[in-house]
Order: sequence, then structure tokens, then C-alpha cells
Amino acid sequence: MLLLALDTATPAVTVALHDGTAVIASSSQVDARRHGELLLPAVDRVLAEAGVKLDAVTEIVTGIGPGPYTGLRVGLMTADTFGLALGVPVHGLCTLDGLAYAADIEKGPFVVATDARRKEVYWAVYEDSRTRRTDPAVDRPDDIAEKVAGLPAVGAGALLYPDTFPVVHEPEHVSAAALASLAVAKLAAGEELPAPRPLYLRRPDAQVPKNYKVVTPK
Repeated sequence: MLLLALDTATPAVTVALHDGTAVIASSSQVDARRHGELLLPAVDRVLAEAGVKLDAVTEIVTGIGPGPYTGLRVGLMTADTFGLALGVPVHGLCTLDGLAYAADIEKGPFVVATDARRKEVYWAVYEDSRTRRTDPAVDRPDDIAEKVAGLPAVGAGALLYPDTFPVVHEPEHVSAAALASLAVAKLAAGEELPAPRPLYLRRPDAQVPKNYKVVTPK
């Protein structure tokens, strides 16, 4: 096995290679505006660090969000393109699950929250690092304060709203290394991974105008 993992659902542009035993190379950069510019060089960098070519990859896993439309689609389209070109399986994994798997929390429950902008967070509650208790959702922190009261939190979204998430643990951002390790563990256990389809949870910011001005020739 040589599994390539990548995620662009958050400001982190992150890539990793896993050989079925351990992560052998990884790269992460945080830049919310340069997903498309940074992702392919990161893939090249990780492959070079591992001393392999892209055609050695046997499986791909990509973070499926939830996340903003523009950033998320960069990783998904790249993963799909690699999969088609190489003829290898492409799997999805919830980005929040990757953060939970890497969380510095020995015992749950706990909450994972990423920044959804618009003064909202993408979030879910976890029983432990492998078990999600609730479906991913997007809400204003004040609206979920009672649901997450007393729970430690993980993620950059939690850091933005200390009144709702007073206790925040590492990591701040998702890493492809954690996604890769989680994917390998799930595959080894015979678990079926989600399809590589986006979890947007809300409509994109850009909208097609509903009413066009009608211009008729004189």
C-alpha cells in the first residue's frame, strides 16, 4: 500500500503519504486563500521526500469537509483527477474525523469545531478519537452552547469562540497525516470509507443572479 492523503477543507493545505505501516512523508501549510496554488507543489514535495513517483500510489483519501465551497473543491477535484489518471480507488473522510483522530484528549466526549466563517462553526461531538456521536453540522456558537457545555474542544473554530469553547486542545488544524492514519486503520478493520463527495452543509457564497435585466434591441 502507498496511500496519498490530502485535505483542503480548512485553511490548512495538507498532504501525506502512508505506506500501510506509518506516515512516510507529510506537508502542511496554512493559507485560506491559496489552496489551488499550494496543493500540487505540496504533493510534489511529499513524493520527493518519500523518494517515489505519483504512479506508485495505490490509494487516495481526501478530506470531504465540511468546509467552504471554494477551498474544499480543490482537494476533491485533485483527488478525483489523480484517481482517474492512476486507476486507483479514491476514498473520502470527514475532515472533522481527522481532527478528532489526532486530538490530544485521552477520554471523551469532546467536540471538534472548525471555522465556517459568517460567525459560525462546523462541528460534531465525538465519543472518542474514532467514534463520532453526532452528524457534522454548521451553527452559530451561541446556538450550540448548551449542547457542548462542559466538553473540551479541538480545532481552530473553537479557538475563535472562547465563551462557547473555554477549553481547547491541540491540534488547531487538520493534518493529512492523521487522515491517512485513520483511513489505513479503517481499511484494515474492513470498514467502508465514505465516497469522495463534499460535505458543504450550506449553499456557496456565490449565487447565480435570479433576475436578469432584459435588454431588447431598438
